[in-house]
Amino acid sequence: MPKINISVAQMPIVVGDLAQNTTTVHTMLREAVQRRSHLVLLPELWRTGYDWENYQHTAEQLNSGIFTEMSQLAQQHQVSIIGSYFEKHGHGTANSAVYFANDGRVMGVYRKMHLIPAMQEDRYLQPGNTPLTLDLPWGPTSVAICYDIRFPELFRRYVNSGAVMVLVVAQWPLERIEHWRLLLQARAIENQVYVIAVNGAGQSGQVMLGGHSMIVDPWGQIIIEAGTEPNLVTAEIELNRVSDIRTQFPVLKHRRTDVFPNQL
Repeated sequence: MPKINISVAQMPIVVGDLAQNTTTVHTMLREAVQRRSHLVLLPELWRTGYDWENYQHTAEQLNSGIFTEMSQLAQQHQVSIIGSYFEKHGHGTANSAVYFANDGRVMGVYRKMHLIPAMQEDRYLQPGNTPLTLDLPWGPTSVAICYDIRFPELFRRYVNSGAVMVLVVAQWPLERIEHWRLLLQARAIENQVYVIAVNGAGQSGQVMLGGHSMIVDPWGQIIIEAGTEPNLVTAEIELNRVSDIRTQFPVLKHRRTDVFPNQL
């Protein structure tokens, strides 16, 4: 499956309004299916936003509640879906990105490793400790959440595990949107992978989200990019481009593993 059609759902996220946010997702999913998408990305914590007053009540265990609903939606529409949610995990709560296959199966869960103090995540949530790379029909695919993109070692870990694509779900503020755009391109260029990134849009609680969801190819070229308004953007990508670029410009083969054995 060298080609894949991907939609990124850049949606408004109303803090605490689960019904409104769910209605928005249903609408965008139907449109993505009409566009024959194989995969749909939903933003970080799209269902609740950063609703710290109620997060312990809205957090649910995997294979129950919202996770069951999303599994059924993926199966109903025959489309793969990824987004992140508050998940009851162990003795605490995690910010968890869950990948649902088009038959409804949970293929993997990535719990956000880098918790951002600016959003009080480090106060309320437990960090994940395990990177995630999925064996999908189009190739090894890895997952990151928002603040993670500031940490290149995670992405290098992913390329070492064979990743040809990294999926990023986020709520990134407008005031730092140029960091978002530059970091996504940098992660794609330095690792020669596709980076598929979805952000929210509009006012969400006290934060104005910056939009600019995008798909970046392994040469760092932006294939498609949304603006700052809510939008569903869709593009077809050619996975063979990863191997082509790595062959034409084999920078990954020039890593000094003798000097930096633990970093590369």
